[in-house]
Amino acid sequence: MLTSTSRWYALAALALSTLAVALDTTVLSVALPTLARDLDATTGDLQWFTTAYLLVLAAALLPAGLLGDRAGRKRMLIGALLIFGAASVACAYAQTSGQLIAARAVLGLGAAVIMPLSGAVLTVLFPAGERSRAMSIWVTASALGIPLGPLLGGWLLDNFWWGSVFLINVPVVIAGVAALTLWLPESRGARSRLDVPGMVLSTAGLIALTYGIIEAGDRGWTDTRSLVTVVAGIVLLTVFVLWQRRAAHPLVDLALFGNRAFTGGAVLATVASFAMLGLLFSLPQLFSAVGGHDAFGSGLRLLPVIGGLIVGARAAEKLSRRLGSRLVIAGGLTLIAVASLLGAQTTASTGYGYIAVWITVTGVGLGLTLPPALNAALGALTPESSGVGNALLQAMRQVGGAIGVAVLGTVLNSAYRERVPAVAADSVTSGVAVARQLGDDGLLASVREAFAYGMERSLLVAGALAAVGVVLALALMPKRAAEPRPEVLAESLV
Repeated sequence: MLTSTSRWYALAALALSTLAVALDTTVLSVALPTLARDLDATTGDLQWFTTAYLLVLAAALLPAGLLGDRAGRKRMLIGALLIFGAASVACAYAQTSGQLIAARAVLGLGAAVIMPLSGAVLTVLFPAGERSRAMSIWVTASALGIPLGPLLGGWLLDNFWWGSVFLINVPVVIAGVAALTLWLPESRGARSRLDVPGMVLSTAGLIALTYGIIEAGDRGWTDTRSLVTVVAGIVLLTVFVLWQRRAAHPLVDLALFGNRAFTGGAVLATVASFAMLGLLFSLPQLFSAVGGHDAFGSGLRLLPVIGGLIVGARAAEKLSRRLGSRLVIAGGLTLIAVASLLGAQTTASTGYGYIAVWITVTGVGLGLTLPPALNAALGALTPESSGVGNALLQAMRQVGGAIGVAVLGTVLNSAYRERVPAVAADSVTSGVAVARQLGDDGLLASVREAFAYGMERSLLVAGALAAVGVVLALALMPKRAAEPRPEVLAESLV
């Protein structure tokens, strides 16, 4: 019989596990300039360091939930933590960009199992009277990863070597495995048949589409191989949708998209994730390579985004009750669009005060967009559809982040390469290093201005997408959306 104390110990282990996953989403952002230097990584490599994790995470979320129901959630969670720990060690000691990309992909696989199953077992661990408190602790642990990632990563990079940002996962994994082994009971859900063709089509389509976009940034948008790969990805994803319509046991329940609140909320949360992770890709490089700040200083300079997000999220809750989620989401996306236009005016000589203003506005816009969009989508779910709906929503958000890094990073990279000589074209970090090695102040200024120009282009694309999101919010969202059940909302926030 599981005692009350044991339940809270198990919750601590689950909270630590989700904190590790959340940290890994943002901790890499401040390490990108260091990785570019130490691994001689190109901008395309830097994109894949982030995207490989997000893509595998997104592609594996849905099947991971189904496998947990069949094989047992405790067994799958412990196995996923061991995979996560082993992949963290492999990331820390990677010698080449290819090795790090492969290890990051395996890391995403472990995270894809931890995310949905850790939420599912909370309903088994806690009775209804304690569940709300338990889920609040669990969600808070996950949310802490957003501000802690850049700060902790920056401090580690300034005091140790870059692999330390991955090794911090190892003690968490050891503690988590021990606690789950001792205190988590085994549980299973309804056993559904696996949609193997759906898994293959969705994974292959996402990888081909993203790979093609990133390659286009390196080779140019007229490169035949890149365009063929992008088209192949689109075709595979189209076939996936057609297969889901006729499969006896589909991976994705397309009927969910018949609900305006779910469709609008899912699409708009994806748009916000696109903007947020795309921004976290470029800002640390701006602060480090262009501004000359160390890793911890770059992490500190990202805090206005997080602070704005927290303020926006708090305001969104009150405003949604008064105005409805449609207007709040549209307002948030409008702020993101305006902030992107302000950010596009940033040059290599722009002071941090101006940058802090527009990234704060971006954060507020994200806070006004993400929580009400998630609430709207989750409020449309029935108890029977909450599991698959949650997994689908999380997968769309992760795909949005992966595509955001790929698209905005590619736009930045293409524009940067237009403005610098070939000797400095790999990345802004390597360009700065080459200019300093040569003692060429003119080349150094050119590299920094070229990066600022590239970021300007990428911010204009992000702003345009946010503007489209405003129109979609007004067109897709109902005036009032139902509130989700607390346990459904908590499962979505990791």
